[in-house]
Amino acid sequence: MSEKSFDILIIGGGIIGTATALSLQNNSNLRILLIEAEKELAHHQTGNNSGVIHSGLYYKPGSLKAKNCSEGRELLYQFCYENEIPFKKCGKIVVSTNESELKPLDELYKRGVANGLTGIKKLTAEEIKNYEPHSSGIAGLFVPQTGIVDYTKVTNKFAQLFSDVGGLIQTNCKFLSLNNSSAELVVLTSNEEFKTKLIVNCGGLFSDRIAKLCGVDPGLQIVPFRGEYYKLKKEKEYLVNNLIYPVPDPRFPFLGVHFTRMMKGGVEAGPNAVLAFKREGYSKKDFSMGDVSQMIFYPGFWKMASKYYAMGFEEFYRSYNKKAFVRALQKLVPEIHEDDIEPGGAGVRAQALEPSGKLVDDFRIIEAAKMVHVLNAPSPAATASLSIGKTIAEIAKKKFEKEI
Repeated sequence: MSEKSFDILIIGGGIIGTATALSLQNNSNLRILLIEAEKELAHHQTGNNSGVIHSGLYYKPGSLKAKNCSEGRELLYQFCYENEIPFKKCGKIVVSTNESELKPLDELYKRGVANGLTGIKKLTAEEIKNYEPHSSGIAGLFVPQTGIVDYTKVTNKFAQLFSDVGGLIQTNCKFLSLNNSSAELVVLTSNEEFKTKLIVNCGGLFSDRIAKLCGVDPGLQIVPFRGEYYKLKKEKEYLVNNLIYPVPDPRFPFLGVHFTRMMKGGVEAGPNAVLAFKREGYSKKDFSMGDVSQMIFYPGFWKMASKYYAMGFEEFYRSYNKKAFVRALQKLVPEIHEDDIEPGGAGVRAQALEPSGKLVDDFRIIEAAKMVHVLNAPSPAATASLSIGKTIAEIAKKKFEKEI
């Protein structure tokens, strides 16, 4: 085998791509290459998320999300402990601020119990203060399994361990096209050509386009949503001990604005969820005619828009109106004022959308000849990365053994 020929080539150097690569390399003698378009790993979704290790509270019992989150959460805590990656298993509270949220809060409790969350506890208005003295609500939940970590550090450790056992990584190496007319797949990148027997697409924000370039109909399209954060000023960080969440609206795959103490320091407030006009659109000014054109000519986009336009307008209003953003935060911590927060970072979520207008809410992995495409890996993908990476690796390995 030449130095540019591989058994498996993985596209995408986020937490899912690196976890998959590590799992594959640990359990085989295969020659594996991981390519990443950016100059560093974890540049997009992985490196711009809130750093929360999710408990699995929200997910339908029996779903891939619930299974992978429960398994992956414990694997991640153990991995961080063994590899000396700083983390904090701090727990979080979910706060109900009005009567209409009491029934959904009770449903969350039942889901948590069904998903094996031991120690989950219902809170009265007074008991909320025991965990978050500056938070206010009429009822709540305490979920002890939730934690925080820096996922960029986790990803880089996955990559280091992958390299230590013989895996190869190339950054600044963008996938451009595929020629599958020969026995081996020929992958053209921005650097050079590689040959491989199997491709695993973990391209995140571009996973659907990569699938199409490989001649595969993804059956969905990625629509980018930007999550914008504020952060508490240093002198106001005392208002939040750990993590404070609202009761989420079950109609949407977003959790609502919340407070998160960060592993690298500070407290984030947010995010909202606004449609981004570029797949890498981290600021309000970012715009791509190609990305926007692809969205507006996709039938599923307009079906989604007609269903959720009211929520969309509300999110855009809050994006441009700090007072509205603060009002949402005050439901959880009434003492917060406009002067207490300042602009923070932003992340872009790769939301998969079906032609019917349905938001894809679970993991979506499809197979084709000599290919595995991970088309949707929503939250809690980072939490569940070791579990999901193992699942993808098993699919890829079986496919390799069967087809090659």
